[in-house]
Amino acid sequence: MSRATSATIHLGALRDNLRRSRDLARPARVMAVVKADGYGHGLERVARAFDEADAFGVACIADGQRLRAAGVARRIVVLSGIDEAADIAEMHRLGLESAIHHRSQIDWLEADPDPRPLKVWLKIDTGMHRLGFPPEQVAAAHARLLALPNVDADIGLMTHFANSDVFGDTQTTAQIECFERIASEFPGPLSLSNSAGLLGWPQARGHWVRPGGLLYGISVVEGRTGEDFGFRPAMTLSSKLIAINRIGRGESIGYAASWTCPEDMDVGVVQIGYGDGYPRSASAGTPVLLNGRRAPLIGRVSMDLITIDLRKHGDARVGDAVILWGKDLPVEEIASRAGSIGYELVCGMTRRVRFLEDPN
Repeated sequence: MSRATSATIHLGALRDNLRRSRDLARPARVMAVVKADGYGHGLERVARAFDEADAFGVACIADGQRLRAAGVARRIVVLSGIDEAADIAEMHRLGLESAIHHRSQIDWLEADPDPRPLKVWLKIDTGMHRLGFPPEQVAAAHARLLALPNVDADIGLMTHFANSDVFGDTQTTAQIECFERIASEFPGPLSLSNSAGLLGWPQARGHWVRPGGLLYGISVVEGRTGEDFGFRPAMTLSSKLIAINRIGRGESIGYAASWTCPEDMDVGVVQIGYGDGYPRSASAGTPVLLNGRRAPLIGRVSMDLITIDLRKHGDARVGDAVILWGKDLPVEEIASRAGSIGYELVCGMTRRVRFLEDPN
C-alpha cells in the first residue's frame, strides 16, 4: 500500500478564487500565474480549473509545452522570457509570448531570420532590481523592439513589485509612480500587480493583473490568510496516525532529544515528514488537526514521520485522520511556524505524496 500522505486539490476553490480575483481586478484582465507546477497544485489540473482566465503566466518554455500538450489554447506569457536564441523557434511553434528583460534577448531577436512577429512584454525594473531594464534604458530598448519586423508592434509593459504585501509602503508607491511615468510615453497594455498588488494597490490595476498565490487561497500579507481576504485554500495536506505510544515523564522525543515529556503521556506518530514536503523547520507547538481538533507537534520533524502531543486527545486511535494544513488550519500559520511562507510549503510537495481531486 502507498503512504497515507495525500494532497487534496479543491477544484471549486480554484475556480472561486479566480472569480474573486477577477472581481477585484475589474476592468483589468487576469493573467493566472501557474508557475512552479501550478504552485504545487499540478499545472494541468489548475489550468483546467482556470479555464476562464484571460491568459496564463509561466516561468519557462517547458511550462508552455505542457500546457499546449494538454490542449490549452489561451495566451501564455513566459515571464522570464527566452533564455537563448534557439528558444525563439519554440516560442513561435507554441504561440507563446515573451517577457523581454535584458538586451541580450533583443540581440537574439534582431539576429533571428523568422519573419513571424512574436508578441513581447518589455519588463521595467522600477525597484525590484531582479529582472528588467532600468528606467533610463527603457526608451532605447522599446525602440529596438519596435523596429523589428519579427516583433508584434503591440508591445506590453510590465514591472514587478518588491514589497506590495506591505499596504501603504512607500517603495511600492514609488514603483507605481516610476512605472506610470515611463508608461505614459508608450502605447500598449500595462501590467503591474501580483497577488498582493491586487489586494492592496487598486491604483495599480493597469490592463492586466498577474495573481499567483491568491488563486490558490494563499496570502503573503503578514498576519493575514487568504481566507481573511475572501479566498479559499485549494490544498488540504493530510495523513494519518500510525502509532500511539505511552512515554514516561523525563523521556525525550525524536532526534537530538529536543523535546522532553513533562509527565507520563501519550505521543502520536503521524506518517508525514520532510521527505513528503512537510517543513523540517516547523517548531514544536506547530499545530495539526487530529479529528478536527488541534494537537501540537513535539520533537523534530524527521524524513518520514512527525510526533504529536495527545494529552488532550484521549479518544485518539491509530488510523485517525490528521490534517497538516487546509481549511481551519491555514498553511500561512504553518509556514510562519517554520520561518517560511505558504507559497514555499505548497510548492514543496514531493513525488511520494498522492494527489487527489475534490470537485468542491
